[in-house]
Amino acid sequence: MLTVLVTGATGGIGLQTAKVLAGMGHSVLIHGRDPRKGAAAVAAVRAAAAAGAVTAGANGAGADGSAGALVRFVHADFASLRQVERLAAEVNATVPRLDVLINNAGCANLRRKVTTDGYENTFAVNHLAPFLLTHLLLDKLHKSGPARIVNVASRAHRNQELDFDDLMSEREYRVMRTYGRSKLANILFTRALARRLKGSQVTANSLHPGLIATGIGQTNALARLGWKLLVYLRGGISVVNGAKTSVYLATSPEVAGLSSGYYVKCRLAELQTRSEAVAETVSERLWTVSERLVGLPCSF
Repeated sequence: MLTVLVTGATGGIGLQTAKVLAGMGHSVLIHGRDPRKGAAAVAAVRAAAAAGAVTAGANGAGADGSAGALVRFVHADFASLRQVERLAAEVNATVPRLDVLINNAGCANLRRKVTTDGYENTFAVNHLAPFLLTHLLLDKLHKSGPARIVNVASRAHRNQELDFDDLMSEREYRVMRTYGRSKLANILFTRALARRLKGSQVTANSLHPGLIATGIGQTNALARLGWKLLVYLRGGISVVNGAKTSVYLATSPEVAGLSSGYYVKCRLAELQTRSEAVAETVSERLWTVSERLVGLPCSF
């Protein structure tokens, strides 16, 4: 039985990922920023765990954590690096082992927003928060090895390049460009992390889950409707199908020991961007800049 932390798991593909993992008998930490949604998600995931136990004919394994899969909510707003630090401290202190970290939380905003740390919200939530969280949980993952890190990226990275002179989109903010660059950052982070993990028992891979009508990060009803219409017109997929690649990378023996890959529909895929945009020098520069932005000691 694995212990898995899924960020952004109170809705969408994060919640579906947590349900499937719990149904398989794994313990799941459900992260979210809204305690009310967290309570509802825990109930739904526990129900999935119970259903999975019945289907598998488990010997008294309960979904409340007493004898089987632990399902618990952990709270943090990824727009605050201090809350990310608090979340990592909680996980390190309360979980004996961590076998899989799924960095799933993400957002996209119609208008530019700034976090409490002074960073553009999309870049902060989608890249800086998982960058920091992963670093703070690495010791736990190493001690639990073999362990896996799964970063949910997106094909929105296509044809994007990072502008290191304007990572916070101060000169010009366009929602899909900013979102796409943050997803490119996820992929670059995965590759740089995999290089650093080489020779260890921890792997790191990224994925595109598919185009899904989850209304990611949109609090405006009109924006949610517009996103769902766009997904429909472009042949979007269900949340159930969208979670499959995350579950695959978290659990499948087919990818045991494999690292640095980008997966689509549970298969290794080619990145759809210029080679210059994903060059090792770019990922290493992003790593160094990210360390400075989140307040970690420079590793070089």
